[in-house]
Amino acid sequence: MRLILLGPPGAGKGTQAERLAARWGIPQLSTGDMLRSAVAAGTAIGRRAEEIMKRGDLVPDDVIIEVIGERMDKPDAARGFILDGFPRTIGQAEALKRLLEKRGLSLNAVIELVVDEDALVARIEKRAKETGGARADDNPETVRRRLQVYRAQTAPVADYYRSRGALTTVDGMASIELVSKAIDGILAKSTERV
Repeated sequence: MRLILLGPPGAGKGTQAERLAARWGIPQLSTGDMLRSAVAAGTAIGRRAEEIMKRGDLVPDDVIIEVIGERMDKPDAARGFILDGFPRTIGQAEALKRLLEKRGLSLNAVIELVVDEDALVARIEKRAKETGGARADDNPETVRRRLQVYRAQTAPVADYYRSRGALTTVDGMASIELVSKAIDGILAKSTERV
């Protein structure tokens, strides 16, 4: 099972990715984690990424794609993977498609968790009160800024997959259990069609 979870910050992608990883026995691939692992392992691409990050520059798409390709080739990803938070741009989506095609693979599903932004901010405010603001991002202003960045930079990726008939949406405002059940229903019907 190879899938992408899309959605704005706080939509529940991480929670659902953890559940899916446990259920399907496949890894959740985070670009940040993959970059840190490549750097720690001292791979050629890890050394290249480290130089870029030390300069304070953003790691370019070609390096990120190469890191993802290395990670996809590890044995635990042989049965599939979950991409959470990637691709963030249409260019990354197209590069991912080429990467998969080189390996004779395709995606089984692209699922977007759709949320009401005002309700999402209220949810995060409630969480901040319940936890005493333990998370640095449990701040309504920070959340609104992150949502604005998401709309400008990443939301077009959903349109990219939608225009190809590959996107399925799920109500991310539902309970964790209902969202999981909806995703399970989508995956039960999925075929390699993306």
